[in-house]
Amino acid sequence: MPLTERSLSTLGERPFGVYVHVPFCSVRCGYCDFNTYTADELGEGATRASYADTAILEIERAGRELTGAPAVETVFFGGGTPTQLPSADLVRILDAIRRTFGLADGVEVTTEANPDSVTPESLATLRAGGFTRISYGVQSAAPHVLATLERTHDPAGVPQAVRWAREAGFEQLSVDLIYGTPGESIDDWRASIEQAIALEPDHISAYALIVEDGTAFARKVRRGEVVMPDDDETADKYVIADELFAAAGLGWYELSNWAVDDAAQCRHNVLYWHSDNWLGIGPGAHSHVGGERWWNVKHPAAYAQRLTAGESPRHDGETIDAATARMERIMLETRLRTGLSVDSLTADARTSVHGVVARGLAALEGDRLVLTRTGRLLADAVVRELVE
Repeated sequence: MPLTERSLSTLGERPFGVYVHVPFCSVRCGYCDFNTYTADELGEGATRASYADTAILEIERAGRELTGAPAVETVFFGGGTPTQLPSADLVRILDAIRRTFGLADGVEVTTEANPDSVTPESLATLRAGGFTRISYGVQSAAPHVLATLERTHDPAGVPQAVRWAREAGFEQLSVDLIYGTPGESIDDWRASIEQAIALEPDHISAYALIVEDGTAFARKVRRGEVVMPDDDETADKYVIADELFAAAGLGWYELSNWAVDDAAQCRHNVLYWHSDNWLGIGPGAHSHVGGERWWNVKHPAAYAQRLTAGESPRHDGETIDAATARMERIMLETRLRTGLSVDSLTADARTSVHGVVARGLAALEGDRLVLTRTGRLLADAVVRELVE
């Protein structure tokens, strides 16, 4: 582990979460650059059947090294598609976290899922095992948009998956949407929003499609096989989403996230945006404690080989210097509805605040700078002004 005594001593001072990366997908979507694999891409020792045992080895190892860690306040199973694993295996991993670190009262435990990757039985197992929140990757209500994204589920089946989660007793339900897919019209996007709202979720995330270098989607764009929408259309779709979510009682609390109230915010993601402490479990997973970051080897086979040999899966790490910490704080807290403390800025940056406010990109609420809707569309530019 890369932690110094100073970082270890800060473990109990901030909220502590655990992220569990499950790298399996039934199909690798062309736009995705996450560390995910289909079953036929993996070698011996990195099977779905063995994955839970391997992850538990890392959890137990981390427990011996992260001395003084407080009870875990949030757990997030992401990927990939965590529900590609049997529900009983996901529960076993959560149980290992509980045994090793303890779970705080009111802990938030989330799993991502595709709507076609769950059953009433699997959801009941997860809920009985301590999962409190589920986030469905819905992405779009338009079949042709899902086909472009290479998503496998039928949008007509989404309400059933939501009903099953409610019947299983999940306390919170989130829906993920993507906008800006080539071929998606304004009407397609509006229909996707309206379907998502009709599901009555506690939380909705809506992300603009980003073309990541090295993906199959990027190669299609480069060859001219698909054409990305222009920035104005993408901005219009964000505004439409924000207006319709607000009308339905979902307020923004981060640039791409809306919730029915403060209690429905994804506390695990808020932990990231506040630069609190978290342990990442799984191949390629990142961790952060007290200003130190480290990350695991990416390939599931290499990850499994190291842990079964009694070795650390850590690949590399870094200590965050003061300048980087300041820049990251501005970048992350500016994204939040709670805003950025002006007092935390340098004298030069505080001078920039007046220009940002005068141009209608942000407003001052007490001593905090909060982006307007226009400012949210130009958030990266606002951040650049505040850090330069």
